[in-house]
Amino acid sequence: MYLKGKTVFLAGATGLAGSSVIRCLVDQYPDVQIRAAYHRTPPFVKHERVEYVRGDLRSREDCRRMIQGCDCAVTAAANTAGAQGTILSPEKQVTNNAVMDAQMLESFCLANLERVVFISTASVYQEFAGFIREDQLDLNADPPVFYLGVGWEKRFAEKLCRFWHDRKGIDIITVRAANLYGPYAKFDPAASNFIPAIIRKAVDRGDPFEVWGHAGVVRDVVYGEDFARAVVQLLDDSSIKYDTFNVGAGITTTVGEVVALALKCSGHRPKTITYLEQAPATIPFRALDCSKIREAIGWRPAKTLEEGIRETTEWWINNKDWWKK
Repeated sequence: MYLKGKTVFLAGATGLAGSSVIRCLVDQYPDVQIRAAYHRTPPFVKHERVEYVRGDLRSREDCRRMIQGCDCAVTAAANTAGAQGTILSPEKQVTNNAVMDAQMLESFCLANLERVVFISTASVYQEFAGFIREDQLDLNADPPVFYLGVGWEKRFAEKLCRFWHDRKGIDIITVRAANLYGPYAKFDPAASNFIPAIIRKAVDRGDPFEVWGHAGVVRDVVYGEDFARAVVQLLDDSSIKYDTFNVGAGITTTVGEVVALALKCSGHRPKTITYLEQAPATIPFRALDCSKIREAIGWRPAKTLEEGIRETTEWWINNKDWWKK
């Protein structure tokens, strides 16, 4: 389809989403070349069709330099944090992300790229009781208080996507991502989302086994490999010119379920499991309606939660001595 013979620019090459996209392209698209941008973490997915370029996406000059000669792009670069970081230092997900998103989108359009998949976040949504669809985003209602900064930043970036699509005619597909997990995620407890943080504690054999928050907190989670497949399929489908899609499992997962599976997969049986319910929490419930992407391109996750946690746990056990994120 569209991607045959193309050169894809990938921003955020050494993050979970970006590295997963690289592996998907390498494995499934033999005619694609990849220009992969990174900033601090050294590249670790090596392949003859992947050219790594180092630069700062906050710099207009670096953005324009790195995308030269590319046909399309995926924006997987972002400053992210888990619940603890979101609560204690929410500003870290605002300014740098706003500058990066604005510089990238401007540079893509001025360089006349043909297509872009812009990775946004489910944090743009207001509080909602059930499974929320893309068209139910209410811009008159703020995101939940702990996501106020990052939520409005990504709302702003999504509006820039519309602006540049209207102004320059570039195809832009926005992906509102659920909680991602898998190999190459952040496992630093101060920065990771809840699944890698729980897996690390399970592998470390903590006892009492302490978990931030409440067992009944509900999230939509998606394995990195499945997420990357959705992103690449959307990029490859040239019939989609401008649209927005939720990408998640489309089912709910509780923190308690993740704890049980992480302990099972790591073989850890603590005497005591303690939920730190007095710790600040973000929101108690989030679920994404992912029927739109299923109907548009036939995508659905391949990994069950247990399979994904098992593979992530095994990867962490085998790689924790060198993986520092």
